[in-house]
Amino acid sequence: PRGVWGLLADRFFKPAPADTGPVTPLPLLSRTGSMSADVVLEVTGLAKHFGGLKALDGVDFKVRKGSVHALIGPNGSGKTTMLNVITGLYVATAGRVKLLGDDITALPPHERTRRGMCRTYQNIRVFRGLSVLENVTIGAERPGNDISGADATVERALAALDFVGLRNVAHLPVGDLPYGHQRYVEIARALAGSPEILLLDEPAAGLNLTEKGEMAELLKRLKGHGLTIVIIDHDMKLIEQVADRITVLNFGRGIADGDPKSVLSHPEVIAAYLGEPQNEAA
Repeated sequence: PRGVWGLLADRFFKPAPADTGPVTPLPLLSRTGSMSADVVLEVTGLAKHFGGLKALDGVDFKVRKGSVHALIGPNGSGKTTMLNVITGLYVATAGRVKLLGDDITALPPHERTRRGMCRTYQNIRVFRGLSVLENVTIGAERPGNDISGADATVERALAALDFVGLRNVAHLPVGDLPYGHQRYVEIARALAGSPEILLLDEPAAGLNLTEKGEMAELLKRLKGHGLTIVIIDHDMKLIEQVADRITVLNFGRGIADGDPKSVLSHPEVIAAYLGEPQNEAA
C-alpha cells in the first residue's frame, strides 16, 4: 500500500526503537560556524519571463558561506520564482547561477541537489502516510547514492531529527504531527542530505508566535554550525533576528541589498511595502 518506497523501507530499514541511543552529529553540523569571504551562491543578471511578464528582471546577489541571506519583498515580487530558477525548476530566461564557483544555470534539478543544494517549499511537502524517519531518510539519499548504505543513511536521518528535536517521534506517521512539527520534518529531510546550501521558502508560514521563536532559534543554531541559508519569509521580526544580509525584490527587480538595518530603512523598500511613492529628499 505504500508503493515502491514502502517496499524499500521494509527491506532495508529497521524500525528505530523509542530510545536509539546517541548518534554521530551530521557532518555539516561539525563545521566551524565562522563567517567566510567564500561565495557559495552567486546570481548574476538573472531573469525569468513568462510571455510578456517579467517575473525576474536582471537580479544580482551573492550568498557568502556560513551566512543567512534573506530574500524579501511584497507578494508577487518574484521571491519564489527566484528559488525555482536557482533550484532548476524553472529555466532562466537570462543570467547565470553559480554554486561554489561552478556555473549550474543549465543543470537539471537533480544535479543541483547532487551538488548540495536543498530546499523546502511554501506548502509543506511530506509523505503523510510514511513515518517521520522514513520521510527524513528520503532526504538522506541524494541522487546517485547507493541504497546499500542504508544503515548509514538511517543514522544520518536520525542525526537530523536529533538536531530539530523530533527524534522521539521518529516512528510516528508524519500526518499525525502538528503542522509546525511537519515544517521541522521538511528541514530535517533537507539536513539529512548534508547540503552546501539550504533554501527555505517561508518556513514560518502557519506557525504561531511561540513556534516562530523556536524556528528563529533553530536557524541560528544551523548558522552557528556553518550552514549557508537562503530564506524567504514575510515575518520581518524573524528576518531581523536571523539574517546577515537581505536582498529586496519588487516587481522582479532587486531594489536593495545589504545588512538588515540599512536595507529595512531604505526609502525604496519602505515605499514598496507601504505601496507609496518615495518621498523626495528633504
